Amino acid sequence: MKYDKFLVPPGKKIALNRYDTSFTSTFSDKKDAESKLVTDIDRLAEYHDVIYADASYGVLMIVQAMDAAGKDSVIKHVMSGVNPQGCRVVSFKEPSSEELRHDYLWRCSRELPPRGFLGIFNRSYYEEVLTVRIHPEFLEKQHLPKSARGPGIWDHRFEDINHFERYLTRNGYTIVKFFLHVSKEEQKKRFLERLDEPEKNWKFSASDVRERGFWHDYQKAYEEMLSRTSTPWAPWYVIPADHKWFTRIAVADILLNNMKDLRCTYPEVGKGAKRDLANARRLLEREE
Repeated sequence: MKYDKFLVPPGKKIALNRYDTSFTSTFSDKKDAESKLVTDIDRLAEYHDVIYADASYGVLMIVQAMDAAGKDSVIKHVMSGVNPQGCRVVSFKEPSSEELRHDYLWRCSRELPPRGFLGIFNRSYYEEVLTVRIHPEFLEKQHLPKSARGPGIWDHRFEDINHFERYLTRNGYTIVKFFLHVSKEEQKKRFLERLDEPEKNWKFSASDVRERGFWHDYQKAYEEMLSRTSTPWAPWYVIPADHKWFTRIAVADILLNNMKDLRCTYPEVGKGAKRDLANARRLLEREE
């Protein structure tokens, strides 16, 4: 399955209303797509195992979305077969007082995955050109000097993020970025489900509805963010999110192809180590 239509062309301005949130490719329903997801999950586990053993590359997956778009669901299902020893999920909530005393990339940079690991950022430093932009009061808490708060602050942040990601890729990181694109109608439906079903009440927050009131502002902020930070070295993918089952297979397939492109191999054992292995075999075979 080709996902070029989901790719945000580097250097091009996009409009989110041109991306179909209900697109499901050639799949008719969830059942039709099940075997594809199972196969991709198995293959992800295989490639992740080789990357972990090779220990040369770090893989960073960034997931951004409006509330109720299915970020947690995607991470839960797509990563279900990955070895937890080489995978780490970090969810970035409201910054702590300590984090606010540092530059805005600090709390994310210290959570980067080591080489051989798959790191997943559930939200990320991109909140700094999204939520913080929609709510200027958040910027007031960042202890910035006046010289860093001028009218060009968002341009500077786009530039800084692109340079930061370029630096990472030059040092052996693969960055795969997903924006889960849900419609306003589907978000409303999912919010109502959280209210109607007791077992989902814990997922709902009154702030979710308040943020929904900024829907248009967020769409504009996302459009500029996607247009300004989709680069050849760290492109964005706009993933249809009205059908969670399709969102999962799209994310799994794109991540899988990026991991495959690394062409990692299991480390070769040297002559000395091979002798040790041969001796170990002889000792084991002599045991009674």
